[in-house]
Amino acid sequence: MTQSRRTIFLADMQSFYASVEIARNPSLRGKPLVVCGDPALRHGIVLAASPEAKAYGIKSGQPAWECRRLCPWTVFVRPHMQTYIDYSLRITRIFEQFTDRVAPYSIDEQFLDLTGCEKIFGPPREIAAAMIKRVWEETGVRCRIGHGENPLQAKMACDRFAKHSKAGYFELNHDNYSVYTKDLPIGDLFGVGHRMERNFHRMGVRTIGHLAGLPRETLVRRWGVNGELLWLNAHGIDYSTVPPAVGSAAVQKGVGQSLTLPRDYAALKEIEVVLLEMTEEVCYRARALGRRGTIVNVYCRGADFDHPSGFSRQKKLPEATAFATDVYPFVCRLFRRHWDGKPVRTLGVALTGLVDCREQQLSFFSRQEKKNALNRAMDVVRQRYGKTGLFRAASLTPGAQLFPRATRIGGHEA
Repeated sequence: MTQSRRTIFLADMQSFYASVEIARNPSLRGKPLVVCGDPALRHGIVLAASPEAKAYGIKSGQPAWECRRLCPWTVFVRPHMQTYIDYSLRITRIFEQFTDRVAPYSIDEQFLDLTGCEKIFGPPREIAAAMIKRVWEETGVRCRIGHGENPLQAKMACDRFAKHSKAGYFELNHDNYSVYTKDLPIGDLFGVGHRMERNFHRMGVRTIGHLAGLPRETLVRRWGVNGELLWLNAHGIDYSTVPPAVGSAAVQKGVGQSLTLPRDYAALKEIEVVLLEMTEEVCYRARALGRRGTIVNVYCRGADFDHPSGFSRQKKLPEATAFATDVYPFVCRLFRRHWDGKPVRTLGVALTGLVDCREQQLSFFSRQEKKNALNRAMDVVRQRYGKTGLFRAASLTPGAQLFPRATRIGGHEA
């Protein structure tokens, strides 16, 4: 099984949020720095840690108190999300000077297709070195690059090897993929989470090489399409491509928002206020894309970590819509039907199955034109004066989160 030879990079920024904070304040260099939200608002979770902090065992996802236990002199910095977005865009512009095929994978990771660019910039290793140098000189952030013949190989090269290389570069290809990956733990394979890792361990599969040695049919019978994908990943096979432009509304499949609440919510009235605000936000974003949703999803996670509870349920809407007045009743029904009545920590609402706003089912009874006019007027006010320019009275009641979150990005300070 062969694939065409391509030159694909995955560029990853080392400890991105922490690196940006150090670039902005060089006096922090060399210190065990942790970028962390506000513990009082339940955002005291590590978002990024400098290499010096990681040396003490601190890693992303840990609570702030655990950082103090591991390293009493940890330096905490509150996140500045808009700054991180700005730096990410600056880095994208650097990469676009090498190729027009740049696809951000996350705020600190970007795929690049440099196939054919070797004739202009030289061998891939030299291109990577030039990129790493440019990013460092222009942003103060260290970049690591994985090189492969497809996005999977580039991702594996970066995550498993380039990040541990002094040069910050490593190449995997069809000829050496199995040599370098066969002895890696099965949990290191892209696409294998903790639950799948446990499943493989029960089967006696502990390395990527073990998985690669299994018949494809064995995995397909047990896990269907996902089994097929994991078998391909174990062999370094990936048929995806890096698009020449970032995704647009035409390919976006859904719009969603989730929120970790500042405290445990036990009262249905307070929970439904937050669900209303989230429904308004999701519908607004769908309209901004020129889309309507056909399916609504509600997510809930309980507050008791020792006895996990919660649900994720969806329902097909009677007709495609991006109006909160249409969607919210279904959100409430889904929540009431599946909520166990115990305190809630996290909520989420999503619209999926998006279709073009111009595709509309006509009805004598839905008053679509009035709804369109009303929501267009609301959107204009919101665009001009912000999220709090026009809001429902429920957002003034206890438990509402519109105002606390109005100036935040991703739940953190902008």
